[in-house]
Amino acid sequence: MLHLLTLSTLLLLRTIVATPAPTSRTSQTEPLPLLVWHGLGDNYAADGLHTVGDLAEQVNPGTYIYYIRLDESPDSDKTATFFGNLTEQIAQVCDDLAADPILSSAPAVNALGFSQGGQFLRGFVERCNFPRVKNLVTFGSQHNGIAKYQICGATDWLCKTYIGLLKANTWGHWVQSHLVPAQYFRATNESTGEPTDEYLTYSNFLADINNERNIKNTTYATNLASLDTFVMYVFDEDTTVIPKESGWFAQTNISSGEVTRLQDRDIYKEDWIGLRKLDEKGGLVFKSTEGGHMRLSDDVLVDVFKKYFSPSKNEDQNEQNEL
Repeated sequence: MLHLLTLSTLLLLRTIVATPAPTSRTSQTEPLPLLVWHGLGDNYAADGLHTVGDLAEQVNPGTYIYYIRLDESPDSDKTATFFGNLTEQIAQVCDDLAADPILSSAPAVNALGFSQGGQFLRGFVERCNFPRVKNLVTFGSQHNGIAKYQICGATDWLCKTYIGLLKANTWGHWVQSHLVPAQYFRATNESTGEPTDEYLTYSNFLADINNERNIKNTTYATNLASLDTFVMYVFDEDTTVIPKESGWFAQTNISSGEVTRLQDRDIYKEDWIGLRKLDEKGGLVFKSTEGGHMRLSDDVLVDVFKKYFSPSKNEDQNEQNEL
């Protein structure tokens, strides 16, 4: 099976339920609901994903966890991580979240995205943002796209067939409207590292939500800048996401290995999607964690739940916003 962006390794987190967690709150305020979007090859009902949700509720008791899904069948939801039109998928998620009585009546929600689920949540914020997302945390996501498709195992014929379809015609209409990873593939000029005309013209998803085309959608910038905090984690030893620096919106020249950090790119300097405005108010956070793709420790997750999703954090942010 294709290993690109999978969250299946989170099954290792079964042990975290034994980790002591706070039993009292510093505030009577209820925690905000939490949206969780899984990655490629995973599904919303996976044990590992729910272990993460259990930990979130353990750290912040009373948290309503909503596991984003594209089908009530776990198998079909998993299939949708490989096959589907991302424009239509995000529109469906927008409708589903707006129709949820708890989410739609909440003052705001927090959001946690694993691998490709991270840039999909960002797409939700930019395109819909109802319910309004207050804090967004992503792990190993591909915010600036991927430059290579993952290599398959020698006997994994399903993976080989899928990758063959991706490579054969990445910019064809069928591939861009049916194969999910192709829709956040970002082709660049080998000498300059800048995106190719094919990518800018035919990309169904990434070129749009990154506002890379000449005509900009100002709503995207307004919505993303409305976040209180956008936290982006990169895995130090990630060899699944190529390039791993994509998780920080950095641009990597695959030929030379030269990395251009976000702050030196036009997407930031001209503030195409609101990242500069978010950074200027102290809401853009770059983090790294040890290990390979999705090798998450309980300590990292507990720190996230305490630091960014706790009721006391939400109160502090509200007070700052009122000043």
